[in-house]
Amino acid sequence: MKIGYSVQGSTDRALLHGLRDRWCPQATLEPGAFRGTVGPSLRREFGKICEALLLKGVQAVVILTDADEADWRDVKRNEYPKLPAEVLHCAILGVTDRNVECWLCADPEWLGRKLGVSPDLFRCDDPKEPFKRAMGITRDEKKEGKIAALVAEAPLARWLASPSFEDFYEQVRDVSQQRGCSIENLREQ
Repeated sequence: MKIGYSVQGSTDRALLHGLRDRWCPQATLEPGAFRGTVGPSLRREFGKICEALLLKGVQAVVILTDADEADWRDVKRNEYPKLPAEVLHCAILGVTDRNVECWLCADPEWLGRKLGVSPDLFRCDDPKEPFKRAMGITRDEKKEGKIAALVAEAPLARWLASPSFEDFYEQVRDVSQQRGCSIENLREQ
């Protein structure tokens, strides 16, 4: 299976690589252009990204975006209609609560043990900076491999406490089942 994706940054990309390694290691990930546009230009940007990915023969398209200060449900409700009709059958639009670090830090106890730091670092509204410090992420050192490895072994069932991750997970399950691929049932863990 070939999965196309468009994300906003390297940590988002690392998350997708970790999920692929965990759920569908035989799949290839095909990068699309980075997301960047908001507002009226978004429909055009989505169209260009999806068209380019479809030309590369992808069977699924994952677009991951941050809600930032907005409610993730409002962001999804506003962005989903801007996806081109030709990808709706295979599109996954993941909207993180504030940023992807909110998902990565959804289980602060486990993450703290894994990284050898106090889990209290990750118990905040915006764990982006604490996560970057704990991982040693810098402008030049993105630690994508280390993040992907964390995701591949993380207790994702606990991430379901985040409604935005639960929504993303359900979309992934739906598209994977349409494509004859099955991923772990986190609800049974």
